[in-house]
Amino acid sequence: MKFDRHFFKTLYMCEKRITFPTVLTLLRIILAPLIVVAMIKQYWGLAFGAFVVASLTDMFDGMLARWWNDKTVLGACLDPIADKVLLISCFSALAFIHTPLFAIPHWFIVLILLKESVIVVGSVLLLLSGTGFVIHPTYLGKMTTVVQISFIVWLFACYFLNWLPIKTYNVLVGITVCFIVASFAQYVAIGLRYCIHMVKRI
Repeated sequence: MKFDRHFFKTLYMCEKRITFPTVLTLLRIILAPLIVVAMIKQYWGLAFGAFVVASLTDMFDGMLARWWNDKTVLGACLDPIADKVLLISCFSALAFIHTPLFAIPHWFIVLILLKESVIVVGSVLLLLSGTGFVIHPTYLGKMTTVVQISFIVWLFACYFLNWLPIKTYNVLVGITVCFIVASFAQYVAIGLRYCIHMVKRI
């Protein structure tokens, strides 16, 4: 769907309604701080279970919206926000809490924050430009989210069961970083194409 700076002023109320898929998306946002608190308290079983539930909402909200033909602008806007809130909060907590097992390196958090900040700022600037742009997550972007979620699930399982497979951890960190960097580069390329198209129109 296309957005420009006048778009939200012309939205019909039906596009702002709260549907069941949107409720699932909101549930993901609500669960994020609860998961972080469970991690801080070292309740790894609770954190693991809550994160699995949050991950399932990520899978079913879009699926149900498509099956029921119940897509809304509100849901489309909230879905990527919910993903970012969940992943950034969990990775940040894993980086800063004290645990005898794995700890996410701080540079990993900086990489994720840099990627998400550039994408959000770029999207806002394109929105304010008034030229209109299409919100359409790429396949690589979706796969990156899946890889990050899978990595966190694996970490929670390790914490809960007291596993310490160092080699597997290093491999998973490398794979996750590769996906993050690749999707970041792809979104930057897409943003640059929009900018070039916008300049040509001037």
